[in-house]
Amino acid sequence: MSIEVGSKLQGKVTGITNFGAFVELPEGATGLVHISEVADNYVKDINDFLKVGDEVQVKVINVESDGKIGLSIKKANESENKAASSSRPPRSGKPQRSPRPPRKPMENFESKMSRFLKDSEENLASLRRNTESKRGGRGAKRG
Repeated sequence: MSIEVGSKLQGKVTGITNFGAFVELPEGATGLVHISEVADNYVKDINDFLKVGDEVQVKVINVESDGKIGLSIKKANESENKAASSSRPPRSGKPQRSPRPPRKPMENFESKMSRFLKDSEENLASLRRNTESKRGGRGAKRG
């Protein structure tokens, strides 16, 4: 089975980096699933979704001339979800809304400002510590 754009394959995660995961495909080829192609929602840490040794279904999204293979877990699962949802009969009544995330209580201006000032002071103190150590400390004589 050759690796062509649009084909779905089963693979095994062989390595994880901060920008994506390497997946070993049939015939010994290796492709990269970029972090943006792991899930439908935002992925801050890929380790929350994948581990080395996981078996995953991927879709080939591009094959470059130098042999690099671009893969997507998101698109492989997307077509399965569409097929499953299209087999259901349509619901009658009100249109379905997507669930909203729970709301945080409104924060007043004073509390926002005090939190901002506290964070700013901490950042400035950290910056001062780092720059002073690089200049030789406080009151270092030059000459």
